[in-house]
Amino acid sequence: MTKNITVKMLRPKLPKVIEDIDSKMDRFIITKRGRPVALMMSIDDYESLLETIDILSSKALMKRVKTAKSDIKNNNIRSLEKIERELGVI
Repeated sequence: MTKNITVKMLRPKLPKVIEDIDSKMDRFIITKRGRPVALMMSIDDYESLLETIDILSSKALMKRVKTAKSDIKNNNIRSLEKIERELGVI
């Protein structure tokens, strides 16, 4: 969940804000004079966002995503059990 907080309000509440970011995956837009100036989010959230940007900016990965979506739509899929059998895992 994204919440807005002013710089003035953030100062005394910083430990609680950090706890909410860490435990609840909250995001905080920090405003100054009514204008958004910064964003606080967890490291996991940030890394996930970067990974999504990398995937979306890769033509090869996006092609694979589209192929996978098409395979699912056309029921061209195999179960994990079948794949494991083919690989000799089980």
